[in-house]
Amino acid sequence: MNTISVRLPDPLLKEADNGAKLLHIPRSEYFRLAIEEMNKRLQEQSRRQRLMQASQRVRAESMVVNAEFEAIEHDVDA
Repeated sequence: MNTISVRLPDPLLKEADNGAKLLHIPRSEYFRLAIEEMNKRLQEQSRRQRLMQASQRVRAESMVVNAEFEAIEHDVDA
């Protein structure tokens, strides 16, 4: 495991210390958990964006297919 050095504003460090005390964990564990949570949020956001982009790509094609099915439903000779 690596060690890092981070500069934080005093109020933010105080909040982190308070949070760590509430959770009964060391400050370093609090920071590790916070970073893991942020990484998880970013991964979820990225996944959501990829799904939205894929949905946008297939939307036009889906509309064409839906129109074809609708035409078949209303065409007695089909």
